[in-house]
This record gives sequence, C-alpha cells and structure tokens, in this order.
Amino acid sequence: MTLGLCAAIFALVMTGVQLVSTLIARFRCPARRTHLAPPPEAPAISLVRPVCGVDNFAEETLRSAYRLDYPTYEMIFCVADPDDPVVPLINRLIAAYPHVPSRLLFGDDRISANPKLNNCVKGWNAARHPWIVMADSNVLMPRDYLQRCLAAWKPNTGLVCSTPIGSQPGNFWAEMECGFLNTLQARWQYVGEAVGLGFAQGKTMLWQRDFLNSNGGIEALGAEIAEDAASTKLVRRQGRHVHLVDSPFEQPLGIRTAAEVWARQVRWARLRRKTFPPFFALEILTGCVLPVLATAYAAWSYDYDGLLAGLLVAAIWMAAEVQLALAAGWRVTWASPFIWLLRDLSLPVLHAVGWGADDFVWRGNAMDVGESKPSLGVE
Repeated sequence: MTLGLCAAIFALVMTGVQLVSTLIARFRCPARRTHLAPPPEAPAISLVRPVCGVDNFAEETLRSAYRLDYPTYEMIFCVADPDDPVVPLINRLIAAYPHVPSRLLFGDDRISANPKLNNCVKGWNAARHPWIVMADSNVLMPRDYLQRCLAAWKPNTGLVCSTPIGSQPGNFWAEMECGFLNTLQARWQYVGEAVGLGFAQGKTMLWQRDFLNSNGGIEALGAEIAEDAASTKLVRRQGRHVHLVDSPFEQPLGIRTAAEVWARQVRWARLRRKTFPPFFALEILTGCVLPVLATAYAAWSYDYDGLLAGLLVAAIWMAAEVQLALAAGWRVTWASPFIWLLRDLSLPVLHAVGWGADDFVWRGNAMDVGESKPSLGVE
C-alpha cells in the first residue's frame, strides 16, 4: 500500500467521522420551538449558582433563573467574597422576585484546589430539596430549563448536564469562541454520550442529592482539579451514565479578546489532558487540518490538483458544521465557515500547548492541573 493511498484512506475515514458526528449532534440538538411543561408531579429543586465578578450579560443570565416556569424551586447564590462587585446585583434580583425563595451565602470552604467547587459547598449543604442543580452564573436559562434537565434523566442516569452554546457574540473573537463551543466541543460531547461515554460539563449539573451524598458528597468532586471530571468518574464508578439535555443551553458572550479566548481553551485543554489523557490524545484528529493535508498529498501523489482537492475536503467539513448550526438554531453567519477554518488551524497548536505545561489562570487564581487538594496560596 503506497503512502498516497494511506493518506487518501485516512482523509476519507476522517471526513466520514465528521459527517456522522454532525448528524448525531443534529439529531440530539434540534432547535427548540415549543415550551416543555413541568411534569405532573414535579419534584422540588434547589438551584445553586456560584457567582464571581460581573460577567457580560450578568443581569440577564442571573435574572433568567427567576423567570422559570416551574412550581417549586429555591435559589441559592454562592459568593466567596462579601465585597464582590456582583453582590448588589444579586440583592436587587432577590428583592425584585420575592415569590422565589432565595438566599445569598458568603464564604470559601477550601475542600479542593477548585475555587468554583469551594464556592458551591455552602450552597449544596444549605439546599432544602432532594434534587439540586449547580449552574454557572453565565448560563442563560429558558423558562423550561428545569423540566428539560429532568426530561434527560433516565433509570441509569447518575448526572444530567448541558454543554454551553455560545450566543450573542459581540466581536470577531467572540465569534471564534462560538466556533469552539458549538459545532466543535458541543458536537463531540453528544457523540461521546451516543457511544456510552458521556462526559460531565460543569455549566449545568443536575444531581439527586441522595446519590451524591451516598458517594462522598460534594467533597468527592474535589478528587480532580475539575469538578466535571470528578463527577464523570464518580458516576461511572457507580455503573451509571452522564446524560445530556436535548438542545443545550446558551451562554451569551458579548465582547471577547483574543487572549481571553485562547487562555480559556488552553485551560480546558490542560484539564482534559490531566483528567482523561487517552481521549485528549485523540483530539489532534478532531479538526480538518490533517485530513485536508492528507487529501492534498494523496491527490498530488496521483497527479491531481492537491490544492483543489484539499479545498474540496475543507468545504465538505465546513458545510457539515453549517448544516448542524442551522438545524440546531446556533450562531451561524456567512463568515462562520472561515472562522471555523481558523479555529481548526489553531487546534494542533492548542493540542501541543495542552501537553506542554500544567499551569493556567482561572478568574485570577493561579492553578495547576496536578492539584486536587486545597491550595491556600492562590493569587
């Protein structure tokens, strides 16, 4: 078998994987056009939201939790520092919606090296209801948010999550982040679930309180530097599965800088490499760069136009993602395919950087992927 033939087979296989993966995600992420009513015997739910600083669209995302069409739920805001600038906003929201039981809790319980998890501990312990959702402050919740989480719960479920879908980008770099979040990362999250390898995503996590408490409680999520990685492993050890909601929830982005987008991707890459190294090793295959180069080489080796063949394969890859975004109702413009091509060009570099070091910065905290125990020396 010649090297050119090997390159052609590789390109064909990877392009087939691209097409199948977009079909899987398209099936699992249909655009939502109808409101899901609460179940007849809707269980009471505690909604725990860790908050740190004032994000873009902070008022919209935090307020969305007060507009849920759900009969019985409570709101618990968790803030580590009483002087955090987000506190006045939270107090205004609590005062504006007195019909929703709400509390604002302060404190930093150092059970791990993960600041967000430390911030959540007090909320988990204070929750009154048997079902608990931990949701990041930048998740924009539709009115049927809680019932859509419950609808994904099956008899073999240990945890229900939603990957974030980037929306409302305010500039080019936010468009790039949409490209990372939506047709790349969200797509592969759903493919993983489809083959029985569902991974937790910390943006939204629906737990049965008794299940987590009987398996070490919230403190058990400090076993890894990332609480979603620890959640995945805990659920799998108990013979259960992580399931994802149909049609994931939005994270409005606003203005982003290149440094912010790159730093976030590096952080996630290093966390994935630390917590699931075999799967991270395969990520080098997720973009179109290698298949395009393989196609160009194969075409050249058989005396065809390598440039034209490579461009054709790139167009097929991008067209598949365009169709997914359109079907799911995700952000897509005429420029999206070109932005996604730039994203794919960055993936080999991101993969190398992911292997290259352990440190990263998250919301001002200097962290290391090798940490799982509390660190009192963060900046």
